[in-house]
Amino acid sequence: MDLALLRTFVTVHRAGSFTRAAALLGLSQPAVTSQIRTLERQLGRPLFLRQARGVTPTTIGDELAHKAAPHLDALVEITETGLDEDSSSRTLHLAGPLEFTSERAVPALTALTRNGWSFALRASFGTAEETLEGLAAGWHDLAISTIRPRGALLSATPLCDEEHVLIAAPRWAERFGADGVHPAGMSAPEQIPVIEVHESLPLVSRYWASVFDSRPVTAGAVVVPDLRAVLACTVAGAGMAVLPRYLCTAALERGEVTALHEPAVPPLRTYFLVVRSGTLALPHVARAHEALQQAAADWS
Repeated sequence: MDLALLRTFVTVHRAGSFTRAAALLGLSQPAVTSQIRTLERQLGRPLFLRQARGVTPTTIGDELAHKAAPHLDALVEITETGLDEDSSSRTLHLAGPLEFTSERAVPALTALTRNGWSFALRASFGTAEETLEGLAAGWHDLAISTIRPRGALLSATPLCDEEHVLIAAPRWAERFGADGVHPAGMSAPEQIPVIEVHESLPLVSRYWASVFDSRPVTAGAVVVPDLRAVLACTVAGAGMAVLPRYLCTAALERGEVTALHEPAVPPLRTYFLVVRSGTLALPHVARAHEALQQAAADWS
């Protein structure tokens, strides 16, 4: 069987469409379609169901992808970087949420260079859905996600839990007095403007549901798609926000912000390390995966 046909097949399987696979492979869409048809004729079975938008793999297609993809990835790795496992030309393509990846993952990986491992790192950021889609399509080697993927194509390992804290500048906290925020009578905190990363208030809504068993009624006064900007606005006194503790610990210690509430069981969000099944056999992916797990043991 022609390995080029298998590579095209795996790319289509990951991309979910002939058009996107053609762009990834540098081929025309008709060429990709022709190669898939050739492979289907050789196997005597359909590999994809054509739909209005993209394609869906058949059962046979899924089975073939799960068996062939890890081996193809390993062959591509060999041809691109040579046989030397310590080759400095290796590039790790990492993807994950902007702030967590920037503040924690990237520093942990670059620290590997101090231990004598030379490598190139390329990081990209996106939502959990975008990150997992890119990983499945072969754009990334390693992904950090708050969603555990389903199916056999991607493999996930829990990395760490992230605690969320409800914070505001001290002048806002004074409005609550010594008792802080309580599940009953939420009128006081709901008079404080909300700073968030999205109009849907994802962090505040999750906190309210977990801690107060209710939904916030306040709309976002400031919406900015970067948690570090949310923290800066909170320090400036623009309102209250829910942030990961690791991101606001220094501001809490300096007294720039204060926790409005300290629940007995704080809301947590789990991060996962995700790879395509079989790619942990690649040395640079395995080493980065291990380094992040070791670093996460010291994260709080």
